[in-house]
Amino acid sequence: MKKAIVSVFAKDSKGITAFVTSLLAENEINILDISQTLMQEYFAMIMLVDLADCPLSFSELSGLLKTRGAERSLDIHIQRSDIFEAMHRI
Repeated sequence: MKKAIVSVFAKDSKGITAFVTSLLAENEINILDISQTLMQEYFAMIMLVDLADCPLSFSELSGLLKTRGAERSLDIHIQRSDIFEAMHRI
């Protein structure tokens, strides 16, 4: 299993979760865990995903998420989970 962390930030609007999860599903990415919140008019979502079946390279996927997210004024980032965990170890 190749895990990664996907984060999404934006001004709240209808369909953000549906848009992002559909984009992941189109690329054979399984969502393992998901958390989202609203802070006044701002939307934030963090997902743990499995990239094992994704046909794209990590850099292609990162570029796709940024580009497609920008089309909807979403700030979407992806980070390998091992790097994320190493950055947050005490």
